Amino acid sequence: GLGSSIVGVTDFCIFPAEIPAGIARVGGTKTPAVGRIRSLDPDLIHMNLEENLARHANELRSFCRLFVTEPKSVQDVAALIADLGELHDCRVAASRILEDLRIEVAKAFTGAEFSFACPIWKDPWMWCGGDTYVSNLVASAGGRNVLAGWRRYPQLALGEVIERSPQLIFLPDEPYEFSEADRCELEASAPGAAIIGPFPGHLFTWHGSRTLAGLRWLRETLESSVQLRNS
Repeated sequence: GLGSSIVGVTDFCIFPAEIPAGIARVGGTKTPAVGRIRSLDPDLIHMNLEENLARHANELRSFCRLFVTEPKSVQDVAALIADLGELHDCRVAASRILEDLRIEVAKAFTGAEFSFACPIWKDPWMWCGGDTYVSNLVASAGGRNVLAGWRRYPQLALGEVIERSPQLIFLPDEPYEFSEADRCELEASAPGAAIIGPFPGHLFTWHGSRTLAGLRWLRETLESSVQLRNS
C-alpha cells in the first residue's frame, strides 16, 4: 500500500500494479544510475545482497540510508515483511500480509513428499542449491531438493542431476528464459521426471509479496500434477 511513496524503481520492476505511471526508472540491479537516484532525493533505498553490488551500495550510502536484505527462506520473508511494517509505519498492512502468508504456508504441504531439481541457467547448466530461497519455497510444499547438499547455484551437467532421480524438474523463465524446446530436451533426457514449466519465474525467484503468489501457484500446480498422474 505504499506505492505512492516510491520515487524510483529498477528497469525490471513490474510489481505492484499500483506503482504510479511515469515513475522514474533508475537502471538495472547491477547497473544503477547513481546520479539519477541522487537527483530523486530519496529518504531510503532498498537493496538486496544477491542482486546488487557492494560498490554501488557504497556510492548510494554516501547520500542516503539503505535497507539491505537477503531472505533465503519463507521464514525470512515473514521476518522481512514484519520489518517493513515497522520501517514504513504500516504495521496493520504488514500484519494482514503475514496472516495471509501463515495461511498459505499451512496449505502448501499437501501431504505428498517429492524430490525435485530447479535449474536457473543453461550453457552451462546451473541449479538451485539447498540454501536458496527457491529451494526453501518448494520445500515448504513437501519438496526435497536432490541438490540439498550444494550451496547457492552449483554448475552441474544435466546428466549429473538426472542421476539423482528428481521426480519433478521446475523450469522458471528467469533468470534464464527456458523455452518449450528446453522442456522437450528435459523430457527426452529425464523420462522419469515430470517437467513443470516454463512458467513465470517471479513466482519462484521473487520474494516478499510474490512469496504468497508462489506458494499458491505451487500448491495448485502440485495438486494438478497429482491428479494427472492418478488419472
